[in-house]
Amino acid sequence: MHKGLKWLSVLTTLGMLFVLLGGALVTKTESGMGCGRSWPLCHGELIPSNITFELVVELAHRVVSGGVGLLVLALSIWSWRSIGHKRETKFLSILSFSFLLLQALIGAAAVMWGQNDFVLAIHFGISLISFASVLLLTLLIFEVDQKFDARTIVMNKRMKFHIFGVTIYSYLVVYTGALVRHTNASLVCRDWPLCVNDNPSLPTNMYEWIQMGHRTAAGLIFIWIAYITYIAIKHHKHQKVLYWGWIIAFTLVSLQVLSGALVVLTRLNLALALIHALIISCLFGLLCYFILLASRSQIKN
Repeated sequence: MHKGLKWLSVLTTLGMLFVLLGGALVTKTESGMGCGRSWPLCHGELIPSNITFELVVELAHRVVSGGVGLLVLALSIWSWRSIGHKRETKFLSILSFSFLLLQALIGAAAVMWGQNDFVLAIHFGISLISFASVLLLTLLIFEVDQKFDARTIVMNKRMKFHIFGVTIYSYLVVYTGALVRHTNASLVCRDWPLCVNDNPSLPTNMYEWIQMGHRTAAGLIFIWIAYITYIAIKHHKHQKVLYWGWIIAFTLVSLQVLSGALVVLTRLNLALALIHALIISCLFGLLCYFILLASRSQIKN
């Protein structure tokens, strides 16, 4: 396998992580309108004259996204030509670039015409699918030289059900988390894990329901992944990819819950908030890799 393709795949995967974190930074610093209602220029200027912090954050995100978009396109074409014989390659190539393009169009529409918070919350999830597609392409590229252990494995129907189920559910968790950010509901509940505030009760408004809905969804995925990890340790110890993969998944979801709690308790520490976004991105990518394994595996009764 050409070393250049491997380097490109790694660089593109890291670039997609920067796109995800950049989008989260734009949202968390409220820099979405840093360039005004102008796109792709800033306030209609190629070189902005009135520099502000919000402008720098928004413009940097646009530049990085554009550059990474070219890398994704190059990776998609090169992968198609080099490892197109692998059944997943063409699908992932199309998916990675098309969803990144869709993410850019939604971002542009939000800047130029504005969007409902419930629509804007989809933005991060679309970028996440593009990142996962690039990550899987990278793993396929390294798999050709057997640098990455993705051999066909055997799993029962129960494990397959849990893999597909928890991955789809994780996307719902991502959406609820993005909705918390876009509706500015991050600190509507100042306590954790319950929304106690000054009056212990059920949520009393839409923002508290959004916040507690996300916490409940996150708690359920923690329990679900913990259960799957238990199954993997008990029944799949001989299959190292599943065994260690689910241990890593449980570690990531534990760190995700911990970082989410610290974000609230530290009153939106920016570094912790970005780590929170990074962890869920890595977790979703890992879950998508499990789907790749499940689609290849033989069924065991």
